[in-house]
Amino acid sequence: MNTKLEIIFFIFTGITIVVGAIWVIITEKRLKRFFLGKKAKDLEDTIILLEENIAKLNKAKESTEKDIVTINVKLKKSIRGLETMRYNPFPDQGSNQSFAIGMLNEEGDGVVFSSLYSRERMSVFAKPIKNNKSEYELTAEEKEVLEKAKI
Repeated sequence: MNTKLEIIFFIFTGITIVVGAIWVIITEKRLKRFFLGKKAKDLEDTIILLEENIAKLNKAKESTEKDIVTINVKLKKSIRGLETMRYNPFPDQGSNQSFAIGMLNEEGDGVVFSSLYSRERMSVFAKPIKNNKSEYELTAEEKEVLEKAKI
């Protein structure tokens, strides 16, 4: 009976050693993956690499935030509203050869272009717009395209 206990003890000890060896191998593989491949040799190197990466990410984030502010400032000044209208100012002659084009940015600044077409000549006009208003008198068509071009 004593020999049966010894055999059971040796079998249990052998199973424990095999399970322990498998656990050590699996843990070692997981730690090697955690150590970022060949760059880090131990946990301390991994932590140092992670800190360096976080510092680089913070610098990139700050740079991106500055770029976004610059882009937003430029975007507010760019033409965002655009409207075109063709019309006939002289009903007794020609067709819709005259036009008005309104271009405005987010702040209501821009320009309105218009042309008057007749058989004898064609005239083109440009009127600056500031705060959705012009210091020059606007035609009904110019007022309409500016109203439609507002953002």
